Amino acid sequence: MVTGFSGLLTATVFLPAAAALVILFVPFGQEHRVRNIRGFAVLAAVADLVLALLVFALFSRDEGAQRFQFIDRFTWIPGETLQASYFLGVDGLSVPMVALTGLLGLCAVLASWHITMRVREYFVWLLLLQTAVMGVFSSLDLLLFFFFWELELVPMFMLISIWGAGRKEYSAMKFLIFTILGSAFMLVAIVAVFVTPEVGTFDMTALSTQSTMLTSAGVLIPMGALFWLFFIGFAVKLPTWPFHTWLPDAHTDAPTAASVMLAGVLLKMGGYGLLRINVGMFPGQAVDYAWALVTLGVISVLYGAVVTLRQTDLKRLIAYSSVSHMGLVLLGIGSVGVAHGELTVAGLNGAAMQLFTHGTITGLLFLGVGLVYDRTHTRYIPDLGGLADRMPVVAVALLIAGLASLGLPGLSGFISEVLVFLGAFQAYAWPTALAVFGIVLAAGYILWMMERSFFGLRRERFADLTDASLVEAIPLGLLIISIIGVGVYPAILTDVFEMGLQPMVAVINAER
Repeated sequence: MVTGFSGLLTATVFLPAAAALVILFVPFGQEHRVRNIRGFAVLAAVADLVLALLVFALFSRDEGAQRFQFIDRFTWIPGETLQASYFLGVDGLSVPMVALTGLLGLCAVLASWHITMRVREYFVWLLLLQTAVMGVFSSLDLLLFFFFWELELVPMFMLISIWGAGRKEYSAMKFLIFTILGSAFMLVAIVAVFVTPEVGTFDMTALSTQSTMLTSAGVLIPMGALFWLFFIGFAVKLPTWPFHTWLPDAHTDAPTAASVMLAGVLLKMGGYGLLRINVGMFPGQAVDYAWALVTLGVISVLYGAVVTLRQTDLKRLIAYSSVSHMGLVLLGIGSVGVAHGELTVAGLNGAAMQLFTHGTITGLLFLGVGLVYDRTHTRYIPDLGGLADRMPVVAVALLIAGLASLGLPGLSGFISEVLVFLGAFQAYAWPTALAVFGIVLAAGYILWMMERSFFGLRRERFADLTDASLVEAIPLGLLIISIIGVGVYPAILTDVFEMGLQPMVAVINAER
C-alpha cells in the first residue's frame, strides 16, 4: 500500500477552497469591499499557481523514480464494509494537469475583474470550482475521485445561471442534467468494481497495476460493460459526439471566466478519466474497443469542424471547435489498437498533450472573445470588422491562439496533433487520414473568423473602442507564453507525460 503525507498536494488542492471561505466570512471593509475581495482572490490564485508549479518542478523525472509522488493518504471512511481513503498523488499524467489548473485558475480570476454583481458569491464559487478540478486530477481513490467530480457541478451551475447571459438558466440546467446523467453511469461502474469479490477497494493504484485485480477477479458486471459505463461518464464531459449538445449552450451563455475554466480544464477531466481509468484499469478492453473509440473520434473531429464552419457567434464557434479537437483525444487513445506498436506511447502522449495544449489555446480564445464582447456588446461575426486597429493586443492574442489551434509549427497545438496522428496512423490509417482533414477545416474557420472580425471593413461605431487594460492583458500574456513555450520546447511536457503513460503501455502489452 502506498502511504505517506507530504502536505504539498493537499495545500495545492484546498488553498482555493480555503480562500473561498475567507471571502465568504470576512467583512473586508465596506468602503473598498469589492476591490479588497478581488485583490484577495487574485492573491489566492497566484499562491495556488505557485504551489502547482512547485509540484510540477519538484516532480522527480529520474529513471527509477517512484511513479506516484507527493502522496497524501489516510483513512477517510473507516469500516469493513466501506473502506475509502483520502488518497492524493500525482504521476506524469496528472502533474501537468495540476499545473494547467493553477494557470487557468489565475487567468479566470483576472478575467473577472469587471464583475460588480454579487462579487463575494462570485469569487467563492469560482475558487471552489478550482479546488474541485484540482481534486479530480490529484485523486487516487475512486470514491474521492467521484466526490471531486461531482463537487465541480454546483459552482459551474451557479456561475452560469447567475452571472451568465442569454438563456443562462436553460443552459445551466442543461449542463447539470447532462453531466449528472453521465456521472450516474460512472457511479454504477465504481460500485460494481468495489463490490466485486477479490477486489473490495477504491485504490486506483492497485486497480491499475500489471497484475490488475479487475483482470484476475470474477467481476459481477462484464468487463466490457464496466468499460463502457465509465466511458459514457467521461464522454459526456469531454464531450464527444453524440454527447456534446450541452456544450455550445453552456459556453454561449457562461461568463468569460466560467468559459475559460469550462473549456480549459473541465472538458479535460473527461479525457483524463479516459486515460487514467479506461486505459489504465481496463487495458484489455481498451485494445478490444480501440476501433470504436477511433470511430467516435473521427466523427467528432469532422462533425465538429463542419458545424464550426456554419457558426456566426464567436463563442459558439469556439465551442464547436472544441468538440472537433477533443475528438483527437479519442483518436490518440485508439493507438493502443495495434499489437506492440512502437508508437503507442506517442499516440497516448499526443492525447495527453492535446488535453494540456487545448486547455491553454481555448482559454486564450475565450479570454479574447470576452474582451471583444465587453467592448462591442456583440459576438455576431457579420456585425464585427476592423477591430485589429482598435484592439491590437486582443487581435494578436486571438491570432496566436487561432494559429495554435490549427496546428501551426512552433506553437503548442502542432506537437500534440503530430503525436496523435503518428500513433493512430499505424493502427487505423484511413480513419486517421480522414481526421487530418479536420485540420484543414480548422484552418478555414479560424482564418475566416479572424478576417471577418478583426480585419476587413472597419465599422464607425467601433471607432472609440479601447484595447485590453493591464489587468486584462496579464492572463493573455501568460497563456501566450505557455503556447509559444510548449511549441518551441515540447519536451517540458512530453517527457513528463511519457513517464505516466509508460506503465500503462506495459500493462497493455502484458494483457495482449
